Amino acid sequence: MKIDLHIHSRDCSDGKMPLMEIFNEAVSRQISLISITDHDSIDCQETARELAFEHGIAYLTGVELNISFSHPQYLNSRPISLDMLGYQYDIYNQALNRKLHELRNFRKKRAEQILEKINHELITNHIEPFTHKDLAAIEETVDGSFGRPHIANYMVTKGIVPDRQTAFDRYLVKCNVPKMPVSLEEASELIRSAGGKLVFAHPNNIKGTSLAAFTKSINEQQQIIRDKMLPYLDGIECWHPNHDMQTAAAYERFAKHNGLIVTGGSDCHQQPVSIGTVEVPAYVAVQFNFQIK
Repeated sequence: MKIDLHIHSRDCSDGKMPLMEIFNEAVSRQISLISITDHDSIDCQETARELAFEHGIAYLTGVELNISFSHPQYLNSRPISLDMLGYQYDIYNQALNRKLHELRNFRKKRAEQILEKINHELITNHIEPFTHKDLAAIEETVDGSFGRPHIANYMVTKGIVPDRQTAFDRYLVKCNVPKMPVSLEEASELIRSAGGKLVFAHPNNIKGTSLAAFTKSINEQQQIIRDKMLPYLDGIECWHPNHDMQTAAAYERFAKHNGLIVTGGSDCHQQPVSIGTVEVPAYVAVQFNFQIK
């Protein structure tokens, strides 16, 4: 049984493929259980559920929420970004939809502020700055939540940088503007009140948002979770492209010891198309009351 509970779409997030293509790909790769986990958006969940039914794939409602988290023993209490995955919630829950709408609106304002900072850098480098027409052009490429990847893609299209990574290295990291702060407590309340489960995404992702920003020690990471996070979590994402076998095994043991569910997925943004390439144990499906075939 193939399982992938961490996929982003172009329709509602920063993936490269629309939902229809994602599900066609999932069928070709014989995936049995899937979840679309777009950033701060659940607008595609109804469509995703319908497509899953049409393609004969079991579906789990999903979303990825970015939170702000701090610990007094690390970085002088300076907050870092972490990602949380929400599963099996009611897609029509009013409080959840209202909060995600606020986050999307803030994303647009944040993007405008980032562009202002980038313009300062462009002018310094004697490059023509962005205008309101450029902002409108970027917005036309956004089907879901407006984020820095959309700006990066546009900078590549304009010939300012050769690729998206260079856009981040030269401009987007330096010109970043903080996201709307959402606490772990708030994220947990939102998902649980909607009948769902909150799962800590890729806790040791050394290439992205994770506790690795505090410490590379998995033992120390798990102590942080015990100290400050356990009451608000229902699970841990153990299997992820940026988790090696030792990390996955350590977090699987930790989750079982603390009564948490475990999940996994490709975190696929279709760059490249990696849907279903992370091995996730079949028993993960049972935790969400799906039968193993």
